[in-house]
Amino acid sequence: MKQNWRPGTMIYPLPALLVSCGASPEEYNVFTAAWTGTICSDPALCYVSIRPERHSHGIVERNMAFTLNLTNRAMARATDWCGVRSGRDYDKWRKMHLTPVKGETVAAPYIEEAPVSIECRVRDIVRLGTHDMFI
Repeated sequence: MKQNWRPGTMIYPLPALLVSCGASPEEYNVFTAAWTGTICSDPALCYVSIRPERHSHGIVERNMAFTLNLTNRAMARATDWCGVRSGRDYDKWRKMHLTPVKGETVAAPYIEEAPVSIECRVRDIVRLGTHDMFI
């Protein structure tokens, strides 16, 4: 029997990954995001959606950069923990034993332990409602 559900987030992208941001070590932060992915292949464009009230939103907006860090099994606990704690209250890097490395092309660090890191320069911010999409 078919069911009609109200609009929601039942089909958001998976898996979650770690997004890092900040132009200097004092500002570095890392957070978990599932609302991220590829938008276009040529030109290569990807995105992350962040709620405006989140700590990292201001950091990404100020520096116009972020890094997408794919995770692996060894990073599972950090991926979970960084999604339920705020960088306003914790040094997530230290607590989760993650190593920030200054980005090579953008004002955002990457995670040394991540198997793949994608440095992203913000080209556009789309204000959508509950989240802003950083492209």
